[in-house]
Amino acid sequence: MNENESDLGAFLAGFVIGALVGAATALILAPQSGQATRSQLAGFSTDLRQASEERLDQVRHAADSYSREYRDRAEAIISDTRSRAQDLAQQATDQGRIVLDAGRDQVENGSSAG
Repeated sequence: MNENESDLGAFLAGFVIGALVGAATALILAPQSGQATRSQLAGFSTDLRQASEERLDQVRHAADSYSREYRDRAEAIISDTRSRAQDLAQQATDQGRIVLDAGRDQVENGSSAG
């Protein structure tokens, strides 16, 4: 998934750079008035700004999605770890009780035999 987005980003960057080079070449080589050139530049800059805003929105959305996904994974791991720690603590408590009960039985049997 990350590689696909990286490829998309590289494609879009190449597309924008190619568009810039093409537009600059067209402006330099095309015979037109200064006013027409300024209008063309203004239109091109507007298009470029809109394209960059759309790409920024896509990146923000992807970042939000990834952060939500990783936060959910982290919460699941933390919950699982807590559950396992509680299970281990309960097992340790149970084993401690068994040892204490066995020791108490030995003490009681030893004191009644003597």
